This record gives sequence, structure tokens and C-alpha cells, in this order.
Amino acid sequence: MADKGKKGKQGAAPPPPAAAPPPPAAAPPPKDAKPGDQKEEAPPKIKSVQPKDQVGTRKGCRRYKWEFKDSNREFWVMGHAEVKILSLGCLIAAMVMFTGTTVHPLLTLVITMEVSIFSFFIIIHTFAIQRFMPFILWPITDILNDLFAAVFLVGAAVFAVRTRKTMPVNYVIAVVLIGVAAFFPLIDICLQRKHFRGKKIQRNVLIPPEKEKGKPEPPAKGKEDEKPAKPKEEAKPKEKAEKGEKGKKGKK
Repeated sequence: MADKGKKGKQGAAPPPPAAAPPPPAAAPPPKDAKPGDQKEEAPPKIKSVQPKDQVGTRKGCRRYKWEFKDSNREFWVMGHAEVKILSLGCLIAAMVMFTGTTVHPLLTLVITMEVSIFSFFIIIHTFAIQRFMPFILWPITDILNDLFAAVFLVGAAVFAVRTRKTMPVNYVIAVVLIGVAAFFPLIDICLQRKHFRGKKIQRNVLIPPEKEKGKPEPPAKGKEDEKPAKPKEEAKPKEKAEKGEKGKKGKK
């Protein structure tokens, strides 16, 4: 009996293994978190590479910085600034030399006018204002200004000599300075020729193109298309027969 009890205990099945614990639940997202934070951060914007010799697609301050540097480089390197500053200095010195003597009002008028015009062009080109006014042809404007400045200053020097019989030293020096100031605009005209090199004049721009042969001319837009008159519809045979019968009855 004891042996049977031992055998029964040995033959009994072992107990089933304990079940594995359930996986931990995912932690809820924080309340302060926004849906945009969960997305990946957008990559930083890369500035487009712009050409150094052209404006490209620059806008705002970037465009003005480039225009400012390019305008000053062109204005000072090509010699326009030096010529205008020398003319301006000569005219200011002439005004100073005229202070101790009696001068005709026309001389002071011409000198002050040219000083203001030269100062205007220096400011325009220094701050690159002309780059934002493309409707004005600035090289041609500079040429015309230099031409008129030379004519006015030469005329002022000749007028100053003819209006005075006796000329003190200060007066003579002022007249010489006016003549020197009239010489510099002629140099500036020669420098302006660099802007027109390699450019050809477009001819026959205002002439309309020739009509191509073989194509009909389009109708004029101003004239309304006249509708063709509709032909009168001929009476149907049945209606003619009915009319004939009615006429015969009326005769009877």
C-alpha cells in the first residue's frame, strides 16, 4: 500500500507554470504637450546661393546692400566721383574768393546752381537711389548734366571777365577756378562712354512686322459681324393646295 501511494505521488502531473505578468501600459502623454511638438523639427532654411555680379533674387535689405556696394564701386572706381568732387571743390573755392569783392548776381546764381546739381548726383550715386528708379536713363542724364554744366561755367567765366574792367587778385583766382571746374565735366563725359560699349541701337523698333503671306487677314474687332439675311421660306405644297381649294369654293 505504501508503495502504491508513493507511485501515485510520483506519477501525478506537475502543476502548470505561472502566467507571465502583463506588459506595463504606455504612459499617457503629458497634458502640456502639443501635437506640433511630437512632429519632427523642420530642417533649417538654407539661403539660396546668389551670383556676385548680378542682383539675382535678392530682396529687401539684402538687395539694398548689394546695390549700395555695387553702385559705390562703379561710381568711385570708374572716376565719376573724383571728377564731380573736384568740380564741386573748385566752385566752392570760387564762391569763397568772391566774398571780398562785388560780384554780379548771375555769377553767384550759376555757381550755386551747379554746386547743388553736383551735390545731388553725388548723393544719388552714393546711396544707390538711381538703382531703384530704372525709368530714368542715368548715364544719359549724367552726360546731359555734364554738357550743360560745362557750357554754363564757361559762359559764367566769360561773363565775369567782360563785366569788370579792373579785376583784383581774388576775382581773377575765382574766374580761373570757374574755368577749371568747367573742364572736369568734359572728362566725365569721356568716362560715361564706358556705359555704352557693347550696346547696339535697336532699329526699326516701331515698325510693325510684315504680314505673312498665305494667311487671311483677321476681321476688324470694331466692326460687328453682319448677320446674313435669311432667305424667305417657300410656302409648303400643302398650304398652296389648301389656298387653291378655298379660291375655287369662293368662285362657286
